[in-house]
Amino acid sequence: MIIPKRSAGLLLHITSLPSRFGIGDLGPAAYEFADLLQQTGQRYWQILPLNPTEISSGNSPYSSHSAFAGNPLLISPELLVKDKLLQKKDLDTELTFNDDHVDFEQVINFKKEILQKAFENYKASDEKELKAAHKAFRKEHQMWLNDFVLFVAFKKHFEDKSWVEWPEEIKQRQEQAMQNLAKELASDVDKEEFLQFMFYRQWEQLKVYCQDKNVAFFGDMPFYVSHDSADVWSNPAYFKLDKDGKPTGLSGVPPDFFSETGQLWGTPVFDWKELAKNNYDWWVRRIDHNLRLFGLLRLDHFRAFSAYWEVAAGEETAMNGKWKQSPGSDILHLVQQNHPEMTIIAEDLGEIDQPVRDLMHEFDLPGMLVLLFAFESNEKAFESSFQPHNHTRNSIVYTGTHDNSTVRAWFDKAAAADKRLLGNYTFQDVTKDNVHEIMVRLALSSVAQLAVIPVQDVLGLGAEATMNKPSTGNGNWEWRLRPGQFGKQQAKHLGELTELYGRA
Repeated sequence: MIIPKRSAGLLLHITSLPSRFGIGDLGPAAYEFADLLQQTGQRYWQILPLNPTEISSGNSPYSSHSAFAGNPLLISPELLVKDKLLQKKDLDTELTFNDDHVDFEQVINFKKEILQKAFENYKASDEKELKAAHKAFRKEHQMWLNDFVLFVAFKKHFEDKSWVEWPEEIKQRQEQAMQNLAKELASDVDKEEFLQFMFYRQWEQLKVYCQDKNVAFFGDMPFYVSHDSADVWSNPAYFKLDKDGKPTGLSGVPPDFFSETGQLWGTPVFDWKELAKNNYDWWVRRIDHNLRLFGLLRLDHFRAFSAYWEVAAGEETAMNGKWKQSPGSDILHLVQQNHPEMTIIAEDLGEIDQPVRDLMHEFDLPGMLVLLFAFESNEKAFESSFQPHNHTRNSIVYTGTHDNSTVRAWFDKAAAADKRLLGNYTFQDVTKDNVHEIMVRLALSSVAQLAVIPVQDVLGLGAEATMNKPSTGNGNWEWRLRPGQFGKQQAKHLGELTELYGRA
């Protein structure tokens, strides 16, 4: 069991923190939230992936052009002032940012300008400590850093076209051609490296602060990577691509109760035979990288470590895909050699078969229990693994996740029979005003070793605070916590509940 003692945590992505600049970042509000976690007896701060996001991909942290890089939008301008790369007056802006949600286009334009100024000041700086730290960062992250900064600089140079549309010599990574173009774009290349250095510098500082507060980060790693990414461009043999670099096999999930045609995600699937030739080096490095970033790591779409759904390129839906075996056990055994404690959580939601459960058991990996799935009134309701009386200790219990409605939003649309089931189960008169409290208490009282509550459910927020509605378009990933919204009263109550249920 990787959770050493009964404990609790909160789910809040970095972008959802309050901030002066339209998006949560790694600055003052993050430190204030860490203080709040400590005050309320929370041991874990769960976040979403930290990788760069793009407007073209709906700003999803699960769709990125790098599996290793950090998101420059999370760099704190205040901390750049602290590092003497900006002056306080540089932070003044006539822009009016919304406190309730992220306007990504507005934020990108603002951050682009201010980060450019910080980079120019850095080039002119003679701060020896900062330069030495940069040199150490470059050495530590050399495995992925150079390919990433070249990819971003080249993509900007080629007017944001996909790498498969780049000139053949760059697309095929011919060394001399790449060196020549990198020299031509030296300033852009250096800037991208600087941004990664500052992101990781600020991240490590925040992580150390949290560790001092006895709070660990609980991170998240997607299974697939985007086709138009530094990872696929620099490792094309590890993905199922044709001679032009286009995917021949696409990711997705088959038809189920929620979708008659399945879900076609469209990211390239892995060529496991090629990966096996190099002992799955890219995968091992990727998981190792994330385990070093976080105290706990959730492997998203864990069932794909056992078998994945592959759809031929050209299909319009996921209906005609096939299940293919994955070498998840081999990869995890390699990871275990460097990380024997295996602080990994399996995202095991959805249709899970026995081979997936066997793989989880092989490495003693905890799974996830979501209370919003527990109260669906039917003849087998009490057999559900999500019902509290069926919970197991080696699990993580949630009221809901970033992909669910808030508890209050669920209640607003729940069937009358589902509401009655929850009321009968808890012997409570359940209303829209107390349903979040009831669910939070159910989670904290569960035998599951770790309980994680989205901040929205601590506060009893409604549909307006939903982080993501899967398979929908605009408006996802934008919700933000307003300044002062999580105040002393809510913190005191959460701390009392955490202590009451033995999780402090």
